[in-house]
Amino acid sequence: MTETTNATDLPEAAEGAHLAMQNDMTYGDFLQLDKLLDAQMTISGHHDELLFIIQHQTTELWLKLAIHELTAARDHLLADELAPAEKMMARVARIFTQINQAWEVLATMTPSEYLEFRPSLGKSSGFQSFQYRALEFLMGNKSAAMMEPHRHKNQIFNWLMQILESPSIYDAAQGILVRRGLAIDAEHLNRDKTQKYQANASVEAAWAAVYRDREQYWDLYHLAEKLVDFEHAFRLWRFSHMTTVSRIIGYRRGTGGTSGVNYLEAMLKVRLFPELWDVRTSL
Repeated sequence: MTETTNATDLPEAAEGAHLAMQNDMTYGDFLQLDKLLDAQMTISGHHDELLFIIQHQTTELWLKLAIHELTAARDHLLADELAPAEKMMARVARIFTQINQAWEVLATMTPSEYLEFRPSLGKSSGFQSFQYRALEFLMGNKSAAMMEPHRHKNQIFNWLMQILESPSIYDAAQGILVRRGLAIDAEHLNRDKTQKYQANASVEAAWAAVYRDREQYWDLYHLAEKLVDFEHAFRLWRFSHMTTVSRIIGYRRGTGGTSGVNYLEAMLKVRLFPELWDVRTSL
């Protein structure tokens, strides 16, 4: 015998709630939860593999939103629209604060627990995340060689190539400095945008002028700090990543073939917006 819920059985605060949903869009329909919750396919059967999968899948969802926001922020900067760009960059900084906390959940996995299902990963690795690579390119840390794991997937490869060849968000910010009358070397501005960003003295001098005259350049000063806020949050995420991996696998070589923790430690030295950090010494 089956029981049905009568509206009178609902808590008072839920009075008026829609219960008959067979002809309407439900919460699960809108979020496509059938697809989303069917995507956690474990291979090894080990209890902790589900944690590993969900940790990385949720990170990829946040990365999708970060790319969406940073792409729009860059386009706003190219159009001299600072306010919406700053709002979007602030949101991305919060995204990285959010996913940074997720490492604490993964860190509950011990080395012996991870090693029970690690062979199931084969050669797959977060190093191969095409969304992470897109994010790095958007921020100016570009490398055509890092696209190679995706060459066999034309749509992804072409998407990454488009981002590689486009101005980064930092390039877009420097364009505003120039349009506001601050001098930046033409050679630097016209450099090959597919190459990794290198610090430039004229860019540091331009930011120094902004910091020294905040009243005249208040909006640019605010933009500079939003960029620093974002990189600060991103650095913390990188550090937590390295620390969590070190805690779980030590200095083993990564499943993707990298040196593992050694590679992650090297990435901690990468500065996305170097002049904004150097100017703090030169002021």
